[in-house]
Amino acid sequence: MSEQKDSAPASATPVPFKYSTRVVLKTILESGDTLGFVGQRVVVGGWVKSSKEVRKEPSPAAEQPPAATVDQYVGANPGRSPSGDVSCSEILQSRIPFIRSILKMLGGGGNYSVRDKLEVSSAPRPPPPSISFLQINDGSCVSTLLVVVDSSIASPCQILHTGTCIVAEGEIKRCSTEGKHVIELKVERILHIGRVEYDKYPLSKKQLPLNQLRECPHFRPRTTTVATVMRIRSALSFAAHTFNQNNGFLCVQVPIITITDSEGFSEKFQITNGVFEKLIMSKKDEPKMIDDTENVSLDVIKAVVKEKSKIVEELKRTDSNREALIAATKDLQKTSELAAQLEAKEKSKSKSFSKAADHNHHTTTTASDNFFSAQTHLTVSGRLHLESYASSLGNVYAFGPRFRAIKTESPKQVAEMWTVEMEMAFSQLEDAMNCAEDFFKFLCKWLLEKCSEDMKFVLKRMDKNCIERLHLVILNSALRISYTEALEAMKKHSADKKMERKLEWGAALTTEHLSYLVDEMYKRPVIIYNYPKQVKPFYVRQNDDGRTVAAFDLVVPKVGVLVSGSQNEERFNVLSTRIKELGLGAEQYEWYLDLRRHGTVKHAGFSFGFDLMVLFATGLADARDVIPFPRSYGKISN
Repeated sequence: MSEQKDSAPASATPVPFKYSTRVVLKTILESGDTLGFVGQRVVVGGWVKSSKEVRKEPSPAAEQPPAATVDQYVGANPGRSPSGDVSCSEILQSRIPFIRSILKMLGGGGNYSVRDKLEVSSAPRPPPPSISFLQINDGSCVSTLLVVVDSSIASPCQILHTGTCIVAEGEIKRCSTEGKHVIELKVERILHIGRVEYDKYPLSKKQLPLNQLRECPHFRPRTTTVATVMRIRSALSFAAHTFNQNNGFLCVQVPIITITDSEGFSEKFQITNGVFEKLIMSKKDEPKMIDDTENVSLDVIKAVVKEKSKIVEELKRTDSNREALIAATKDLQKTSELAAQLEAKEKSKSKSFSKAADHNHHTTTTASDNFFSAQTHLTVSGRLHLESYASSLGNVYAFGPRFRAIKTESPKQVAEMWTVEMEMAFSQLEDAMNCAEDFFKFLCKWLLEKCSEDMKFVLKRMDKNCIERLHLVILNSALRISYTEALEAMKKHSADKKMERKLEWGAALTTEHLSYLVDEMYKRPVIIYNYPKQVKPFYVRQNDDGRTVAAFDLVVPKVGVLVSGSQNEERFNVLSTRIKELGLGAEQYEWYLDLRRHGTVKHAGFSFGFDLMVLFATGLADARDVIPFPRSYGKISN
C-alpha cells in the first residue's frame, strides 16, 4: 500500500485575454480566490490611479569606503617615505575620493590638475535607488492591482504620474505591506509606458466634480465613478436584450431619419442638408430684398413669427391643453413657411445667390435639390415603425437613440437619449403594463446578481440606498391607479402643501406632482393609467368614456416617469378622425393608416427610458453623468 502524502493546493492559472497577451485584472481580483494566483507569472496592463515612491535603505558597507592607512599609502608608493615626504592631505586625496572632492571645493592643498577638477565636478551623480508602488486599473472592475517596480527596471519619473499607461510582466506575490491589497505584482520587465503631459492632463487634479468631468468626456471613464456607471450601463444593455430574447421578442432596427412625427406633436431636429439650404445659410448675412409684387414685407412676417413663437413657448411652460398647443404650433409652422418662401424668393433675385449657384453647377436651385424628397427629421420614437413589424412578426423590440430638440435645462432629459421600445400584437393595455413591470424587475435583479462589486461601490460612494431600492422593486409590485384616482389622492394628501400648479383634471401631471406621488405618498413605483386624451399622443386607443385613452406611465422614485406605454388605436375610423381633429398632416400617416386598412389587430407596447434606468440604479441626479457622450442644448464637446 502506497504512502499518502499531503500535497500543496494547486495555484490558479490566470487565463490571458483571447485577443491579447495580457490578463484582464477582473479575472484575478474578482476570482474569489485571489491568493490562488500567488507564484504565477502574468502580463497585465492598465492606467496608474495612484502611486508612491519609496527610497531604498543603503547597505552599511556601501555607506563609506574603508579608511586608508599611511602604511598602505607607502606600500602603494615605495619611492616615498612617511617621514615628512607625504602630507595627510595627499593621503586623503589619493585614497578617499569623497573627502578629496570636499578639499578641492574648499581650496585645500594637494597636487592635482585642472583636468582633475573638471572630471570631479562634471561627473553625474546617479539617483538613489528606489521602489515605485503603483495602483493600476484596466477598467474591467472596481479594484486596483498593486504593482511594484524597482528603479533599476523603470525610472520613477516615467511611471509615477496619474494616468500613465503601463504594460508589465512579473510574478504575483503576497502583498509585502499591510493594507487593502492582498497580492501584488513584482515587476520583472516593463513592456510599454504611455506617458502623460502631467500639467495638461485634466485628471491630474484629485476629485474633480461630475459637472467638470463633462468637459472632458473622452477622459472621464478613467475615473472610478464614471467607469463604474459605464459597467452598470453595459450590464443593463445586455440584460435588456436578454429579457427580450428569452421572452420571444425579435430585435428590429427602426430608422433614425423619418418623415413621421411619432407623437403628432413633438420638438424635432429637422434635417436640412440640401443645396438650397446650404446656399441660403452661406449668404444669410447679405442684405435682403423685398418682393414688391407680393406687397408683403419679410420683416413684418418675421415679426409675426417671433410673436407666435412666444405664444407657443408660453403654452409649453404652462402645460396647457395639448390641443391648443398643437393648433398654435401648426399656425406658427405655416407662418414660418411663408417667411421661408419670401426669403427664398429674395435670395434667388440677388446676384450673389446666382454666383453661388453657378459655382455649384446649378443654374436653378429649388427645394427638389434636398437630399430627401420630403421634409425629414430625427425620430423621437420608434413605436410607430415597430407596429408594422409587430403586425407581421408578433412581438418585436428596438433599442437605440431617440432625439428631441428641447432647449430647456432638465437633469432628466437631454437631446439624445437611448430607449428600449417593445410592441406586442394581440395584446392590450394590461398586457403592456405587466410586461413593463416584469422588464423593470428583471433589470433590477440582473444588477444585484451580475454587478455586485460595482453596486457595492455605488453603495459606498454614491447612494447608500441603491441596493435597498433595487430589492424593494423586486419584492413588491408597483401600485396601479388611474389618472383620476391619482389626482384625487394627491388633492387629499397635499391640502397643506403648496404646489406651483393646481391639480385640475385634464392637465398633464408635472414633475412636482409625480415626485410627490412616489417619493412622499407611496414611496414605491406607481403605474398611472387611463389618461385624458389631450395629454397623450394621437395614436393611443380611446376608451369608451370618450374622455380618456388607454395609456400608462410607470413612475419610480428619484427619476419620475421611467416607462410610457399604451394600447394603440386599431380602429381605422377612430384613428383617421383623431388625425383630422388635431390637424396633423394626413399624408405622412398614410402608411400608418394602411396597417388599419389591411389586417388590423389589437396591439400594445411601451418606451422604456434606458438612461433613466441607469440614473435609478446609481442614484445620480443628472442624465448627462450616465451617458457616454451627452448632447444637450448649446453643449457638445466632441
